[in-house]
Amino acid sequence: MFRKICVILMTTFVLIALSGNAQQPQKQLNAIPANFRISDEEMRLYQMINEYREKYHLPPVPLSVSLCYVASAHVKDLFFNHPDQEPCNLYSWSDKGPWKAFCYPKDENKKNSVWDKPKEITPYKGKGYEIVYWENNPVDIDSVINFWKSVDYFNSFLMNTGKWQGNKWEAIGIGVYENYACAWFGQIPDPNGQSQPVIIKADTSAKPSAIKSATPAKPPILNSATAAMPSALNSEGKPFTYYIIVKSNVPLKDTVKLMKFFIDKGLPNVRFFSNDGKGRISVFETSKRDDAIAKLKEIKALYKDAWLLKN
Repeated sequence: MFRKICVILMTTFVLIALSGNAQQPQKQLNAIPANFRISDEEMRLYQMINEYREKYHLPPVPLSVSLCYVASAHVKDLFFNHPDQEPCNLYSWSDKGPWKAFCYPKDENKKNSVWDKPKEITPYKGKGYEIVYWENNPVDIDSVINFWKSVDYFNSFLMNTGKWQGNKWEAIGIGVYENYACAWFGQIPDPNGQSQPVIIKADTSAKPSAIKSATPAKPPILNSATAAMPSALNSEGKPFTYYIIVKSNVPLKDTVKLMKFFIDKGLPNVRFFSNDGKGRISVFETSKRDDAIAKLKEIKALYKDAWLLKN
């Protein structure tokens, strides 16, 4: 009888030990590196979103360590691995990281959602909802926020309107890297909270070790001063041009009519940028950023959704 009890107890201890070992890899997969930080640019974009919400008496959205980690992983995956190739779009993920590859919208269904990425790679248990920005050159934070504000779909996330009216965001994560920026929104608080370390500046130029790519990493940013200073030249070695966009997602059939409208309003330097059957209308361009910002304030008095594009 005594021997039988000992065998039962020993078997129980072995099962408990095996159970603990089986769970450990999942904990490691969902662990956020202790040295994870967000950049000054990411912090500034986060602040700009909450400042915009504050103007309309909306509460600030808490900054989430988990969603920032998801956002950071996604913009780097987009830049290095380009999962956004047809038929996939910018919300897609490659097979080059510690996550399941996902082609959006092709792979989206009731049981398989791209919005489950936060709980796949972090301790965050809720869904995350993402908006993305891309341009040909390293992004300008002012352009990102102004573009999101100018398009109803993106603005509905920032302002809890449209589909998101009546919902409350309890968490937000920001990612900015090279040509891409994104924001992830969640409806439950982050179990990791918004601990202070996530707000400290760190070098985001290095590619995360989990993401495999043959593309070499960019040289590291040496200090915060160089990080804050925009490059004087674009990827072609030419000075940047700043455009003031007054209309986005314009169908080609409406182009001539709209361009004539703005010319008649005393804005002769009208240009149209086409992309996949739609485009943007610019009414001003300059290579001087200060001039562009000054002109933007003037034009926004007439067209509140105007925003600055750097190309």
